[in-house]
Amino acid sequence: MRRNKLLLATSVALLGFFASTAVLAADIRAVPAKAGQCFACHGSDGLSKAPDAPNLAGQNEMYLVSALKAYRSGARVHEVMSLMAKNLSDAEIDQLAAYFSGIAITVKTP
Repeated sequence: MRRNKLLLATSVALLGFFASTAVLAADIRAVPAKAGQCFACHGSDGLSKAPDAPNLAGQNEMYLVSALKAYRSGARVHEVMSLMAKNLSDAEIDQLAAYFSGIAITVKTP
């Protein structure tokens, strides 16, 4: 239940963020070129396809940027993610974070 409340709060915050910034909707909906490597585990819809991969749909954009940069630098280590993030540029990380955070999710209370 706490997770559902957190997801709802995150969703509301993201809606406010995107409504109040200069981020273009077309940029958010555009699939970044490197996103294909993410889809096998995280899904093109941001919903996990692998049991140990988190959902990325509606995730906080700043968190995704921070996590990807940490994987890239080695500050955060994961067997797969460290390899996936290694060759991402800052621009590609920003695009991927915007893409996955821009996917609308609905939260249903139990």
